[in-house]
Amino acid sequence: MTQADRTPITLGILVFPGFPMACLTSCIEPLRAANEISGTETFRWTVVAESDAPIPSSAGVTFAPNAKLSEVERLDYLFFAASPDGRFEDPSRANAALQRILRNKGTLGAISGGAFPLARTGLTGTHPMSVHWCYEAAFQVEFPDTPIQSTVICDGGPFKTVSGASAAFDFMLNLIDDQLGGNIMAEVACWFQHPFIRSATMSQKTPAFATSKSEDLLPKPVARAIQKFAEHIESPIQIGEVADAIGVSTRSLERSFKDATGQSPLKYYRKMRMNQARQLVLYTNDTITEVAYMVGYATPGAFLRHYRETFGVTPITDRRAKNSLRVKTGDALPQS
Repeated sequence: MTQADRTPITLGILVFPGFPMACLTSCIEPLRAANEISGTETFRWTVVAESDAPIPSSAGVTFAPNAKLSEVERLDYLFFAASPDGRFEDPSRANAALQRILRNKGTLGAISGGAFPLARTGLTGTHPMSVHWCYEAAFQVEFPDTPIQSTVICDGGPFKTVSGASAAFDFMLNLIDDQLGGNIMAEVACWFQHPFIRSATMSQKTPAFATSKSEDLLPKPVARAIQKFAEHIESPIQIGEVADAIGVSTRSLERSFKDATGQSPLKYYRKMRMNQARQLVLYTNDTITEVAYMVGYATPGAFLRHYRETFGVTPITDRRAKNSLRVKTGDALPQS
């Protein structure tokens, strides 16, 4: 059978109000280019929504969906594109439509914050999911039984979850490779100057605070200390204990942190705890006191002070502002 005789692969992008626009374009553009380069219609795509009303993205650009979810019969893939707040207005009807797609041998997936509404359907069960690093803490609170993978893509099971927009581009390149071969895939990648095609097992890049580097580019003692900090968000550990655990002196660790990040390990550690706290403030319904306990504060007083010092607002003000401006201006945390 020639490529022209094959049934096109059809991709649906299910958008929710406030969805990251980059997730949509990172799905469609590589597939469009693959069709153009190959001279075939190997791929088709459609923008899906729960209703036929225009859907605003987090950037304020509005998209008119091509199809209502309830009317979709067959898709090879349906990816959720949403902020972590994405929810169906009619969950029962939406789940019926999703189950119909699954019965027709379609695959469900999610990009970035879309992992939240996908998990809320209950269809993913305990299958592992790739969750963007900036949403991990909030996701774990809401879905404690779902294993989180720190890889850019999780595609080993029946659900395909993608950590961010750039990772969605990687997923599409691998899909192009499967359908059209490596030559077409490489040409598509070069069209968009996407020179490094990541495999699904690549770990997500995470930023090192107050530096221009990602954590994997930091000196080994600093990177190992940061890993220890990450393991002790809820039960804080002393800097001296971290130094002992990684086999360096406290003075050496402090000097290494200052050289690599421009700040002390204690200040860096506090910033990590505050960033995790902000996820919980913005993307869970836990009380501020509960959030304080979850990031290692015995009482709310010091937590409130440190939060305000870090972000310039109180947790309550931050949560209220995010809830009031959610769709109009997008979420306070990045949607990649």
